[in-house]
Amino acid sequence: MNAPRLAAVLWDMDGTLVDTEPYWMAAETPLIESFGGTWSHEQALGLVGLGLDDSARILQGAGVRMTTDAIVDHLTDEVMRQLADTGVPFRPGARELLAGLRAAGIKTGLVTMSMRRMAQTVVDLIDFDAFDVVVAGDDVTRPKPFPDPYLQACEALGVTPDETVAIEDSPNGLRSAIASGASVIGVPLMVSLTGVGAHALWETLDGRSADDVVAFHAAHRSRLRAAHSNQEVAR
Repeated sequence: MNAPRLAAVLWDMDGTLVDTEPYWMAAETPLIESFGGTWSHEQALGLVGLGLDDSARILQGAGVRMTTDAIVDHLTDEVMRQLADTGVPFRPGARELLAGLRAAGIKTGLVTMSMRRMAQTVVDLIDFDAFDVVVAGDDVTRPKPFPDPYLQACEALGVTPDETVAIEDSPNGLRSAIASGASVIGVPLMVSLTGVGAHALWETLDGRSADDVVAFHAAHRSRLRAAHSNQEVAR
């Protein structure tokens, strides 16, 4: 059986496509302090890759006396305000790789736990037609680390997970993508991804091309096919 060819690349947004994690941290700290609490950098790192509802509940535990929805709306508004002031802070190489994938005719999807209105703001600020589909945090019933967001993106694109590559920067994001059946590249930023299970760890996207992603997908799927064949022989 031939290995499936790469049909789509699915991107996480915060920390993977764009370096917005400092924006979220800059929104969290004053909110907590306004209720008399304190917030450390280590605590902020614990929210990286979490769904916003889960993050809001943690902030409530840190003393924020607001509803979950109100916290999510407040943080989203603050990050969107910062984006409006600074533009899209692409991670090194991300814009170039995304544009290269589009030029190669490979479908692309954005799979983020941020609210759709924020995801759409980022997409609208990109100066080319970047994505075929956007799946946001308020589009899914179960957030990352469940596989649902990636499975939903695959369904919307008309592809199967084994035809996709996912690019992620957080442990929860990796777990979601891996559970979906995609081939997964981890590109660490704020937190270590060692031992989470990414099929490849790239230090940066800078200098990476669509050909690199295609080659990674083919190699990973070939390894899986070989491992399956060996298991069949062992039986």
